[in-house]
Amino acid sequence: MLLYIHGFNSSPQSDKGVITAEYIANHFPQLSFFQPQLPSIPKDAMALLIDIVERERAKGEPLHFIGSSLGGYFASYLAETYGGKAVLINPAVTPFELFDEFLGPQYNPYTDETYEVLPAHKQEVALYDTEVIFYPERFFVLLQSGDEVLDYKQAVNKYHCCQLLIEAGGDHSFIGYEQQLDRICQFLFLDK
Repeated sequence: MLLYIHGFNSSPQSDKGVITAEYIANHFPQLSFFQPQLPSIPKDAMALLIDIVERERAKGEPLHFIGSSLGGYFASYLAETYGGKAVLINPAVTPFELFDEFLGPQYNPYTDETYEVLPAHKQEVALYDTEVIFYPERFFVLLQSGDEVLDYKQAVNKYHCCQLLIEAGGDHSFIGYEQQLDRICQFLFLDK
């Protein structure tokens, strides 16, 4: 099973989401691939992700995750809690610390949804913090120093014991992501 987890105000229809789905369909057509549109309420988003993971794990499926930004934060929790391997792309490290600047009305351009970020959402997101990475062998973290949304150095500090790819420049979307998919899948599926 591969679960692709998009970031805040994003969607499976983002460039990375579409590129990933096409790559998996072409190279791993037999793989159970999940790419849900996450609800805007964090506890509902995590409930959806946990439901997918627990259902697939009960079938004996190996667990694999790709998470971008806030999706990387969620993927860290899932890989640490349930096992499996995770590739994180410019992951959010402590997104709950950033929530104050997003309080109030939000608009997701992919889903055309308008919703409200509430103070309670900050606490909901904080529940899934993996302060310490206990299983560094489960993670491959891709970072670009030009990330204009998140400070990539926070991710370097948190995931220093994991496999890292740090590129100079770039941006939060991770420019050239499609060129990393062979390497990403090699990390995820090498032991299959």
